[in-house]
Amino acid sequence: MSRLRTRPTRDDTRDKLFDAAARVFEQEGIGAASIEAIAAAAGFTRGAFYSNFKSKDELIIAMLEDHVEQSVRRNLDLLAQHTDLDDFIAALRAMDRSRQDPLGRSPLLHMEMILYVARAEKRRPELAKRLRARRKLVADIVAGAQVGGMKVKDPSWAAAVVLALEDGFRLHRLIDPDTTPADSFLRAIGDLRRAMGPSSR
Repeated sequence: MSRLRTRPTRDDTRDKLFDAAARVFEQEGIGAASIEAIAAAAGFTRGAFYSNFKSKDELIIAMLEDHVEQSVRRNLDLLAQHTDLDDFIAALRAMDRSRQDPLGRSPLLHMEMILYVARAEKRRPELAKRLRARRKLVADIVAGAQVGGMKVKDPSWAAAVVLALEDGFRLHRLIDPDTTPADSFLRAIGDLRRAMGPSSR
């Protein structure tokens, strides 16, 4: 008979720290948030934090990395089910954001964390790695999807355009949420697809 696990695994601890950090960042701001506050919000000691991360910056990089990894898995799963771009966009709209990681649930916090990391030049290569991973994901989606009955000629460039749109709408929503609805990005992608011609169905 197996013994019940009474202590959280390393992954459990990291997930709790990610969730707690997101709450503290949203309440206090990323710069003002302390390691002590994050650990306390997760129900851990300061020592538990340092057994997983060397610093707040390392925690933030890990959160961004986790978000990209989860986004890649989630979107590739959707792509396997929906090769038509209209269907894929509809599936993205229907996705339950509450079941996503903290940055998936809060796109504005995601953008704020990217800007926080980007302020330090030495940390930008870490962001560049995540950006390349996002571009590859979108390029794979575009390459595997039908757009107006045709394949997109340059999926990599299309991916760069899509990500620029997504990040732009995130920033606009951060600045002026009253005129930038939460679904602005998906609406724009749908409009672009319709401008390319009728669906392949």
